[in-house]
Amino acid sequence: VMGEIDEFNQRVRWVIDNIHFRKNLNVSVFETNIRVLGGLLAAHLIYAEGIVPAAPAGYRGELLPLAADLGYRLLLAFDTPTGIPYGTVNLLHGIPPHETQVTSTASGGTFLLEFSMLSQLTGDLVFERAAKRASLGLFLRRSSLGLVGNHINISSGEWTHKDAGIGSGIDSFYEYLFKAYVLYRDVDYMYMFNASREAILKHLYKAPWYIEAHMFSGAVVWPIYNSLQSFWPGTQAMSGSVAAAKETVRAMHGVWRRFGAIPEGFNLQHGRVQPGQASYPLRPELAESIYYLYRATRDPVFLHMGRDLVYALNTRTRTRCGFASLRDVEASQHIDRMESFFLSETLKYLMLLFDTDNRFNTEYIFTTEGHPLPVRAVYKEDTAYRRPDGAPSAPY
Repeated sequence: VMGEIDEFNQRVRWVIDNIHFRKNLNVSVFETNIRVLGGLLAAHLIYAEGIVPAAPAGYRGELLPLAADLGYRLLLAFDTPTGIPYGTVNLLHGIPPHETQVTSTASGGTFLLEFSMLSQLTGDLVFERAAKRASLGLFLRRSSLGLVGNHINISSGEWTHKDAGIGSGIDSFYEYLFKAYVLYRDVDYMYMFNASREAILKHLYKAPWYIEAHMFSGAVVWPIYNSLQSFWPGTQAMSGSVAAAKETVRAMHGVWRRFGAIPEGFNLQHGRVQPGQASYPLRPELAESIYYLYRATRDPVFLHMGRDLVYALNTRTRTRCGFASLRDVEASQHIDRMESFFLSETLKYLMLLFDTDNRFNTEYIFTTEGHPLPVRAVYKEDTAYRRPDGAPSAPY
């Protein structure tokens, strides 16, 4: 994205030479998918699409079988009665003993982009089928109001946490329904997104904000702006609801202007930071929505918003060797931690906001971890790839 071709080639070669997944290691299925599998697929496609010439770099497609190997190991988590995956898998042995039967909606329904792309490139449809079955498993268990809850039992299909919202625990489920339609043109995904959006606007939207409500009764549970809700205006803008997206992002940006960051929770009823939710871990969602709204409107007001974010990040979070999370947006104490999404998303969206001629601004969809996937009518299957013997197939 930044044009650092030599650095990109070096890091890809290091991954090829040093990384394997034959490890007795418990990992988050959700996080490993969006951070690791998505990164491997995006890097492979950068070569496959000719953005970086493969031959001079000595690249021979090695990232794809590495990604597929990881995909098969994650796939073991999807063997459940509902199709909704376990939250944790052991890369060597499968599901850990006594693994919980409860997962969040986001953790169970954020696989459509990466798994479907893996199917497109390898020709093995098992990944796409598993991801779609999981998303359908959540969507078909929505309430009569059309809302999904926050946590669900993957065996019984019973909702264990019935708060509905668009923030923490649910956010990327909705994001992936729309983006999967853009990438793969499966009308089922658009139907699920439109039905979900209708329910969200009817029961959760209190202009310009969104609240959390009980998924069955619609009663307000939390009048809180959760920081992860900030992705929603960007998704709205991509899907054509620009006016509503602008209204909401202006309100969210107002919170940023007030604190120089977005707290994890802001109480809308009392107009203050929610107790216990004062930190800012360098999240990217507001930058993402500002980026998409600028791409949709070319309104310079969004460049000014982006400038506010850059200024605050430099003055409040920059340290000698990186950027640090804020323990409290109303204070200046740092946490000695910089999440990987700060580089892969926050800074990427801000850079692309101002780098208007960057090729990744068109014909690409970014995953929820900021990995670029090309939008193509047909994806070229790697004919050299061979499905390994013993790779799982049923019940997908």
